[in-house]
Amino acid sequence: MILYLSCSPRGEISFSRRMGDELVARLGGPVVTRDLGRDPPPWIDAGYSAAILAPPMPDVPPALTVSETLIRELEAADRVVIATPMHNFGVPAPLKAWVDQVVRINRTFRSTPEGKIGLLRDIPAYLVVASGGWFTGPSPAGTPAQPDFLTGYIRTVLETIGIRSLHIIAMEGVTRGPEMADRAVAGARAAIGRLLG
Repeated sequence: MILYLSCSPRGEISFSRRMGDELVARLGGPVVTRDLGRDPPPWIDAGYSAAILAPPMPDVPPALTVSETLIRELEAADRVVIATPMHNFGVPAPLKAWVDQVVRINRTFRSTPEGKIGLLRDIPAYLVVASGGWFTGPSPAGTPAQPDFLTGYIRTVLETIGIRSLHIIAMEGVTRGPEMADRAVAGARAAIGRLLG
């Protein structure tokens, strides 16, 4: 099963969503889709914070029911696709909300003297990123690459919970006119082709 997280507030017209859809179709198989841009998980609140620090209970406390649902989706998946825009050099708020629900101590990772140990099995993960600027290198005009606080963060988050096989597909310059957008789409399709053969 593919767990497909779509994070853009622009829905089906977003570049990340369109390329994410193409990737999911290429991967094939059953899909569970979470449109985080349309229906974001709740923010972490005091009840959640108290529940994760409380002693273990036989039943999932109400404050952790959303978290448990999202974690079980990850556990059931054999692949995960995250299609997201880059907002202000980083992770959009709905994706951060999902991260905060699934990175949970003593559930998806445990803390040890050697560091955090992921408790989920490693599965292939694909991160499709659409950006108005260029972050993997200079722009075609030579403008320096903008900061990228998204891809490294998502890699670290997934590794923390046990998912180490991350493939990144970048779509850069998508807001710089139709020609640049077409070039970004073509580059992403080529990258998917290299990944999947």
